[in-house]
Parts: sequence; C-alpha cells; structure tokens
Amino acid sequence: MTACLESAEDRLTWLTGATMGTGYSVKIVDLPAGIDPESLDRHIAQLLEEVNGLMSTYQEDSELSRFNRSRRTDWIAVAPELVKVLEEAQRISKLSEGAFDVTVGPLVNLWGFGPSRYADDLPPRQQVEAVRERVNFKRLQVRRLPPAIRKERGDIYVDLSAIAKGYGVDRIAELLETQGIDNYLVDIGGEERIQGYGPQGGPWRIAIERPVAGERSVQRILALDSGAVATSGDYRNYFEREGKRYSHTLDPRTGWPITHKLASVTVLSATAMRADALATALMVLGPEQGFLLAEREQIAALFLVKTSEGFKEKTSTSFTKIPSWALSAGKGDPPANK
Repeated sequence: MTACLESAEDRLTWLTGATMGTGYSVKIVDLPAGIDPESLDRHIAQLLEEVNGLMSTYQEDSELSRFNRSRRTDWIAVAPELVKVLEEAQRISKLSEGAFDVTVGPLVNLWGFGPSRYADDLPPRQQVEAVRERVNFKRLQVRRLPPAIRKERGDIYVDLSAIAKGYGVDRIAELLETQGIDNYLVDIGGEERIQGYGPQGGPWRIAIERPVAGERSVQRILALDSGAVATSGDYRNYFEREGKRYSHTLDPRTGWPITHKLASVTVLSATAMRADALATALMVLGPEQGFLLAEREQIAALFLVKTSEGFKEKTSTSFTKIPSWALSAGKGDPPANK
C-alpha cells in the first residue's frame, strides 16, 4: 500500500494498494484541509478488508466462503452488506434472464477460473452438464430483514467476482463523500466511479481500452464528472488449448465460455456495483441480445464487436447521450487519469 501526493499544482492526492486479487487506486483533487492522506488510506484499506471478509471466495474464513461450504438449506444469518449485493445480483439475473448468475461459481471452478489455477485439460462435456445442474439463481433466496440467505440445494456455490469489485468502489466513494471529498476517481481492477472535476479542472478523462490481448491502447475517451464505468471483455483472462481461446466469461445457461464476436462491453451507470454486473450480463448475452437488452432497459453501453477488419463500435441510445469524444486507435498509452 502506498500513499503519495502528486503535483498538478499540488492538487492531486493519489492513494493505491492491493485488494480482491487486483489493485485499487483513489485519486482526489483538492483534498479538504484537515484530512490526513495516510489516515484516509488506512481507512480505505480497512474498508476493503471488511468487504473481502464478507464476499471473497479466495478467503476461506469469509462469510461467503462459509456459506458456500455449508450444506444447510435453511436461512443463514449474514451481514446486511452481503444481502445488499446479492439483492442487486438477483435483480440483474432476472433482468438478463440468467445471463448474469452469481451461482455460476461451480462452473468457474470447473473451468479453472476460480481460486484454483487453470485446468490442465478441458472439462468433459458430461461433467459440464452435471455441474450446470447446480447453477440457477432462482435457487438462491435473499431476505433483507432480518438479513439472511438460503439455498434450495446444499451444493449451491456463490461467486461474486462480477459484482463485488464494483461494490467495493461504491463503498470507497461513499466514504470519501462522508469526509466532504467532492472530486475523486476510484478504481478497483478497472471498475470506476467518478465525481466532480479532475486535476486539470475539467471532467475526468476515462480511457476505454481497445480489447487486444497483450496490448495497451485506447479505443475511446470519455469525459465524465459523475457516475460509474465498468468494462467486461474476453481479452485479458483466458487460456488456450489446441489453438482455441477459452474466455473466463462463462455463460451460466450453457456452462461453456462465450463464443460470440463481442470483444468487450462498457457500461455507464449511477453505481459501480450495477455497472459491474450489467457489463458482465451484456458480455454474456453478446452483440445482438445484449444490445436489445441495453436498448430496452435504457442502459448506457458501448459494444466493441470483432470483425475481419478489427473492431466495430455499437452504442446504445443512452450511451450516445454521454459526453465523449473519439480517440485515434493508435497504440498510445491511456491518459494519466485512467
């Protein structure tokens, strides 16, 4: 973990650290007087430890891990924070008709994208079908008062990796705002939330990556002064067998990695938790079904679809209303604010 003050006329405070198997970055412009950056950084790190302690599948003693190990099918009391995330997850599951499903955990583990390393061999189709029987968001029930969750069969396993980072971003943003901090950019593993102005006095400039494996280049720049941004893609986390790529993005409805031509989808929303989950849902649905859902639900989304000539942009009506400008598709580095 580091805490440092960078200079755009001594206006930018930049806090960084590790969490959720990735890194976090908090950039603050014009930190209010009386707030100690080191103390704030410790508070952020503690908050993220608490989130991990509730929702991590990598942490054996987390509340979620204990729930996953349990074979009970009655109500199990959990923290209200976990209920909040699961309620949002279930809403997105219903909205996407199961394309987003936090009970996908057994498939994630089978394909080697979970706490264990990548699988040495592809799972047999029969095994995929057997494991898929355990995946169904409708078999997970969530109760707000008193906060509790239950599973209809004992081998249900929940994986929040497609929504927990966004929730962590929102929690940090809420913390900053309680401290009177109005101008910030919070990032956990590429999921971001923005408020106010950047170090140059204008909107924050957010880079959307061109979805090319092994390369860092920019597809488009967004200029934002509020909201959240999340991107889901098939170009970072995957493995190859016999020349074929297998993405970490699994379709819970089939049990297999996605095979369509959608390379990435970026979603803008009010909260990072919702943007995170929606980006995954649209990525699973693909360029046609995902676009239809984005239009129907007025989701601001940018789809990058693979073609023989590169990538084709496809934007929802709501996305076209977001202030943005195109950037040359050269191999330049993302802007400093990313």
